[in-house]
Amino acid sequence: MPPSPESLTRTLPRDLIAGVVVFLVALPLCLGVALASRADPKAEKHGLLGEATEVHPAGAKELPDDKNVPIFAGLIAGVVGGIVVGWLSGSQSSVAGPAAGLTTVVAAQVLQLGSFQTFLLALLLAGGIQIAFGLFRAGFLAKYFPNAVIKGLLAAIGVILILKQLPHLVGHDKDPEGDFSFFQPNQQNTFTEIVDGLNDFQPGAAIIGVLSVIFLVLWDQNQRLKASLVPAPLVVVVWGVALAEGFRWLQRVGAGRWEVEADHLVSVPVVDSPWQLVNFFQFPDWSQWANGAVYTAAIVIAVVASLETLLNLEAVDKLDPKQRTSPPNRELLAQGVGNMLCGLIGGLPVTSVIVRSSVNLHAGGRTKLAAVWHGVLLGGCVMFAAAALNRIPLSCLAGILIVTGFKLTSLKLWKQMWKEGWQQFVPFATTVVAIVLTDLLVGVLIGLAVSIGFILRSNMRRPLDRVVEKHLGGEVVRINLANQVSFLNRASIAAALDDVPAGGHVLLDATQTDYIDPDILDLIRSYHDTTAPARGVRVSLKGFQDTYPELADRTLYVDYSSREVQETLTPAQVLEVLKDGNERFRTGRRLGRDLGRQVTATAAGQHPLAVLLTCIDSRTPAELVFDLGVGDIFVARVAGNICGPKILGSMEYACGVARAKLIVVLGHTRCGAVRAAVDLAARGGHLPHDLEHLEPVLDYIRHSANLPADFDTRPDDEKHQHADETARKNVPPRVRLRWWGRSTTWPPDRWSF
Repeated sequence: MPPSPESLTRTLPRDLIAGVVVFLVALPLCLGVALASRADPKAEKHGLLGEATEVHPAGAKELPDDKNVPIFAGLIAGVVGGIVVGWLSGSQSSVAGPAAGLTTVVAAQVLQLGSFQTFLLALLLAGGIQIAFGLFRAGFLAKYFPNAVIKGLLAAIGVILILKQLPHLVGHDKDPEGDFSFFQPNQQNTFTEIVDGLNDFQPGAAIIGVLSVIFLVLWDQNQRLKASLVPAPLVVVVWGVALAEGFRWLQRVGAGRWEVEADHLVSVPVVDSPWQLVNFFQFPDWSQWANGAVYTAAIVIAVVASLETLLNLEAVDKLDPKQRTSPPNRELLAQGVGNMLCGLIGGLPVTSVIVRSSVNLHAGGRTKLAAVWHGVLLGGCVMFAAAALNRIPLSCLAGILIVTGFKLTSLKLWKQMWKEGWQQFVPFATTVVAIVLTDLLVGVLIGLAVSIGFILRSNMRRPLDRVVEKHLGGEVVRINLANQVSFLNRASIAAALDDVPAGGHVLLDATQTDYIDPDILDLIRSYHDTTAPARGVRVSLKGFQDTYPELADRTLYVDYSSREVQETLTPAQVLEVLKDGNERFRTGRRLGRDLGRQVTATAAGQHPLAVLLTCIDSRTPAELVFDLGVGDIFVARVAGNICGPKILGSMEYACGVARAKLIVVLGHTRCGAVRAAVDLAARGGHLPHDLEHLEPVLDYIRHSANLPADFDTRPDDEKHQHADETARKNVPPRVRLRWWGRSTTWPPDRWSF
């Protein structure tokens, strides 16, 4: 859905400015990724355009080594990723381009296939595979990446930006800017490159780089500057160019030795005419259609690029201040179209890229127009302003990336993951360390493996929802199965079943379960048919028969009061049943009951354990308060739990005919009937004529009120407290328990319910 004109007016300035900032950062990265993708580790010693590249005054022409990636392929990928993928993508914050995480894959595949043109054919096919992924909705995989791994990816990219850009910050530019792998093509690694940079820094570049970082930090501290339309990175670039020109002038007049040499500036191919750029395009080798290695390479590129895109898309959505959700299937389609186009005209593979995306968000980008605009600038400036771009010091761009890195791997993020516990922090930290010490894809796979290990460990150690329920017929081990029961739950279910004592009873409840893995079904059948009978364990099943008819539902335990249960229990035991039920109600651990089965079983007659006199108030349904089932108790409910002749007759029926063992009077605070009686006694008046039947009820309560003379003048809190005291007096302090002619009393001191 296209944005409205009003919305476009609000977002356009921010998007255009953010696009400029992303373009400035993406330009050296596009070239650097291409250089890092070259199979020849010594290629960078011969200049940015490669060993076999010449730029002629009359017309630029690249003469690529067939076994190496043309450096211009990075710029093509940047333009396609920005304009084509940016326009087709459903994400408002993601920026696509050549990915640092694919450099090793590209270098290996070009070397294996024998030429860059054959690789382009594989890339063309890979784009088609990605389109198929999108059409078949494979983007759902993005939702299965653990949160700890996604946040670890963000933090790792931040750490890599800091470590990789430190040498560039001080003018040590021997390693390509787009190389994010730990082991570098020049036989160095991330840490040795930092040491070399400290021993081989360029004063002019170092001053520009350090001042750029300081400027960006101070800019962020000023809220007015931070909220302005002018982005700090753009100011840094302009300032960096001015300083570099100033150092060059001082060098010429002999007043300094701080000139920033060409090796430490952006290096874009300079052409005399835009039409000469056509000479830089490469095209697929169509003769390799029958080469099986091409299809293998296409599958590898498609899978790796899709995984990296989905990972980065999830990570970018977490960075988005508006927390918008990007459609992953549409992103796969857009990336597939972009990679097919790159394969047709000689570009590198494109994916969603965190570095560009995070720079876009930090620069204030609001919509995908920023990504498209950055692609337009990449293409337009290479054609028309290459000479001006080549004056930008790499050290000031390194400063921008270092500050971005600190934002991605903030101390706040590390503290947050630490507070979430070891199960989150260990996969997070492992992902960070693994990505920094290897590369993005390998590091993420290691992080996923650690996260899966914690999941397996959790499933092994933590049982399912296992509760020992104390029903009237005895204890039942209740195992509630989850919504989705996979093979990962096999160990925990087996352990829970093994813990059922010999001669016991177990209930397997699948009422909330949508899917059970065949391995779990086989385990349940084996236990039901073989293991349980051998141990004398009775197995009840619930919620299986609709989906798994071979496991018919059956309940083999008594969960309601029967004649046998009633005759077995003494009044003291009934009292314990009520107290246990009240404790379950109070703690939220009520028993699971099949009320439909109980209604059917008690239709011909009930065998109550007790009779309760309680209030009509809706807060005191006795079956809930004591966690009992249908027919377990008889309940007489009347306003104020008063005991009139009809109530006494009902109790006599419950005890003498239905053989209830216990009488319980249950009152409660904030009782409306008690309050009405107290208010009526305080006023000394009578109820209106239309409430004449209520007065006998209130008369039973008023004699317990014992109101002071100045009751009407007392504060409301005292009136409420007095009403509660009256409610307590209205409940007898000692209750006579009847049991077939014998009697006892409970409680010995005071009423506790």
